[in-house]
Amino acid sequence: MVPFEKLEQITQRFEYLEAQMADGSGDIAKLAKEYSDMKPVVEEIRDYRQLLDDIAEAEAMLADPEMKELAEEELPGLKARLPQVEQSLQLALLPKDAADARPAMIEIRPGTGGDEAALFAGDLLRMYQRYAETHGWKFEIIEEQVTELGGIKEVTAHVQGDGVFARLKYESGVHRVQRVPTTESGGRIHTSAATVAVLPEAEDVDIQIDPQDIRIDTMRASGAGGQHVNTTDSAVRITHIPTGLVVTSSEKSQHRNREIAMQVLKTRLYDLERQRVDSERSADRKAQVGSGDRSERIRTYNFPQGRMTDHRINLTLYKLDQVMQGDLDEIIDALTAEAQANQLAEMGA
Repeated sequence: MVPFEKLEQITQRFEYLEAQMADGSGDIAKLAKEYSDMKPVVEEIRDYRQLLDDIAEAEAMLADPEMKELAEEELPGLKARLPQVEQSLQLALLPKDAADARPAMIEIRPGTGGDEAALFAGDLLRMYQRYAETHGWKFEIIEEQVTELGGIKEVTAHVQGDGVFARLKYESGVHRVQRVPTTESGGRIHTSAATVAVLPEAEDVDIQIDPQDIRIDTMRASGAGGQHVNTTDSAVRITHIPTGLVVTSSEKSQHRNREIAMQVLKTRLYDLERQRVDSERSADRKAQVGSGDRSERIRTYNFPQGRMTDHRINLTLYKLDQVMQGDLDEIIDALTAEAQANQLAEMGA
């Protein structure tokens, strides 16, 4: 279990923040953020300490003939709660991903499978849209290229809300589908794939871009199949010369397109930096849940059998219809629990 000295240090820091905020001294916004982050941890510490005090008090009561019977009734229940309370405290003390509370960018691209892969990419887009709706998040498509059949060549969406990246970060990877395509006359099952990348949105303090490192081009924007063609050169393409990253945005406003493209570029650069740091921290990232390796096949959607399998945690659910309608919480909860268990194991908890 965590040393009491560490628990005391955390509690003292929390009480110091509380006093500073009450005095109105210091950077209130910064203090409030740290206070808010620490509050759930301190509540778990207080619950843990209270339970230990209750157990100690009940054990002391065993020596009192008048209180012994009551103590013998209470002690088993108190001790039975201890492992669960310790587990909750250990989870609260796990290092937090600083990006968990941030908005996210979702990028979806078809992989192998031609038109069917593009149609599946569109299905995944709608799945995430519905998931966002159930959580009250704002889901905005900021760049989309569609095929003549209504599939997705490429799409980038911006998702805002509470804990967006924390919930969506394990979706990065290759999603495989097995089904009979609408274009298949023989009824044969095809296997296709689409790649999903979920990136935490960068903040201005994360990434500073030297204007000399980018090239900005404007071009005529057009929608699918020539629809919504703008008569002015409003689309914007930004090339980041050092990395070769290229970002485009084709809304109707050129000024808005610059803003969107720069935000997407910053987010991709921030993601590259996070991957670099993660790689240095762990030489075996591919063995971890949510390693961010987007070449990894993470999930299979088998339509004939109504089955969804997440290969990272060997989770199989026979409710594919609900999953495609955005019912992802059971999967995401299981992935989160597995990631937390791995963290606890690494800490020797």
